[in-house]
Amino acid sequence: MNVPPELLVIDVLDEDAGLADVEDSRGRTYQLPAEWLPDAADGAGYRVTVQDGTVHFTPDEHAAAQLRERSKQTLLDFSDEHDDSPAGGRA
Repeated sequence: MNVPPELLVIDVLDEDAGLADVEDSRGRTYQLPAEWLPDAADGAGYRVTVQDGTVHFTPDEHAAAQLRERSKQTLLDFSDEHDDSPAGGRA
């Protein structure tokens, strides 16, 4: 099974706690140990792959831009408008 790599971006790096608050390409947010992420810094992006049961975090300078683009598209696709007319909006 070939699974496409996930993207991951550090939102906030807490160096005192050694944790990174991250968001992934599915919109999930969670914390990871900063030591797992090479060159960890606020806004740093990574491509996440799994090979032979091992997770790899590879720096990706385009990850943050790709996640922002995904978020913009999600907002553009979202609509909270609905049609209350009995004919479903048809005249």
